[in-house]
Amino acid sequence: MDRPEGDGDGVVTVATMEIIVAGLFLAFGGMVMFDSYRIGASWASDGPEAGYFPFYTGLIIVVASLVLLVQGVRQRAASRAAFVEAGQLRQVALVFVPALLYVAGIALAGIYVSSAVYITLFMVFIGHYRWLRSAAVGAGVGVFAFVLFERWFSIPLPKGFVERALGL
Repeated sequence: MDRPEGDGDGVVTVATMEIIVAGLFLAFGGMVMFDSYRIGASWASDGPEAGYFPFYTGLIIVVASLVLLVQGVRQRAASRAAFVEAGQLRQVALVFVPALLYVAGIALAGIYVSSAVYITLFMVFIGHYRWLRSAAVGAGVGVFAFVLFERWFSIPLPKGFVERALGL
């Protein structure tokens, strides 16, 4: 039996996401206004101070955010349309969580080793390739990236314990 759109196993509603985003923009606009006021947001004898235009830009962001916040609260009472279903959220997490771990891994193992591991694991678990092929591609990309940036372009990128152990 078909269900109407938005009546599924929604994790979060559209209205809730609109409220969250409006709140984030409200906070951003408030920070812009606060910092602009701190450095000077008035009109001086020689023209506008450094924070004059950013202050009013922040004010516009705050006003627009408040309008969206009110709309989101009103819509939340009227609609339960799903922003994302549980299955969709799992698909996003399947890509986002490993990417987050990859970024954290750069600080520990360096970009080259982390990239090789990330590519290998992504190919195996998401692409369903065999381990040997995945490891070969991951290692190949890591070595190629090292040669390209470190040797050819002389651009040092974050290194980890492996590169330090090898004296690279």
